[in-house]
Amino acid sequence: MEAMTAVDLPASTGARTLRIGPHEADPPVVLAPMAGITNVAFRRLCREYGAGLYVCEMITSRALVERHPKTLEMITFDPDENPRSMQLYGVDPKTMGQAVRMIAEEDLADHVDMNFGCPVPKVTRKGGGSALPYKRRLFADIVREAVRAAEPAGIPVTVKFRIGIDDEHITYLDAGRLAQENGAAAVALHGRTAAQRYSGTADWSAIAQLKEHVTEIPVLGNGDIFSADDALRMMRETGCDGVVVGRGCLGRPWLFRDLQAAFRGEPIPEGPNLGGVARVLRRHAELLTDHMGEEKGIRDLRKHMAQYLRGFPVGSDLRQDFGKVSSLAQLDDLLGKLDHDVPFPTEAEGPRGRQGSAGKVVLPEGWLNDPDDLAVPFSAEIDSNGG
Repeated sequence: MEAMTAVDLPASTGARTLRIGPHEADPPVVLAPMAGITNVAFRRLCREYGAGLYVCEMITSRALVERHPKTLEMITFDPDENPRSMQLYGVDPKTMGQAVRMIAEEDLADHVDMNFGCPVPKVTRKGGGSALPYKRRLFADIVREAVRAAEPAGIPVTVKFRIGIDDEHITYLDAGRLAQENGAAAVALHGRTAAQRYSGTADWSAIAQLKEHVTEIPVLGNGDIFSADDALRMMRETGCDGVVVGRGCLGRPWLFRDLQAAFRGEPIPEGPNLGGVARVLRRHAELLTDHMGEEKGIRDLRKHMAQYLRGFPVGSDLRQDFGKVSSLAQLDDLLGKLDHDVPFPTEAEGPRGRQGSAGKVVLPEGWLNDPDDLAVPFSAEIDSNGG
């Protein structure tokens, strides 16, 4: 299988072009899968601002194999979306292989990313997500089965993980090595442990160490990229081959425009005024309505309102009304009440999205006893409602 390769661009930017199998990512930017966020509507909105690799919401491998209706809806792609990138979650090598084989045989996606980074308790308590790389032999088997299933169709497989479970159980160097040895096209590291969740500051030095440790395939960095400058700085400081952007684009899909400019060595555009944000918000509403229908789409849009309006002088009553909007007509009325001439505020910069606090990682009983145990976590994929 053709691996992801990095090609140097002008030294002034430090940028590289990523090639994932036959697919080129220029600039070397990946939209991280985010549950309930990176559906086809949000991906299209982001793609309208710049090139890159845009990954759909996390899909449960068993749910895909069992063809759950919700899961099949979640893997919707635009006709012009290329490459179609799907992230899979799973804990069983056999099921993962079946899911990837289904993707290949039915032409459901062009790229598969595997999630070993989710820190959510309902995932880790069953041994999935960021808990699983601790079981290094099981982790290797899952990667190997996915790669084998994808290879006949020429579909590249990439792997995303965290630094470890906590400071006492660090797994990322082993995970990177094992992913490389078992055919992964690239690896991506979120510079936090599962115990940190999204709190504190991402440790970019771990990304640099992984890059030194994993030498045959590219390494992507993830964590605390909230601006184009952050992306360039991460690449300079760590030597990574590309960046993965998650929370930084929430309520700010034009970040991909900024990233494209930055990697080309062009001036980074100023943030939009409130009128510009209103137009983006309206476009997001249209895309969600096309995908889900008006009632469901506008209801889904509510979760984005606080991020779009962040830092702008919008009164509390109007903010509350945006958070309860239920129709396109009502949205248009609310957007008309905004002062469209207000410039983009500095208060809107910096970290956004969920941060929360660190906490003990919930694991299956006895999970830390034997890192070489090959047993598939019991019932980890029974609750396969897609995502």
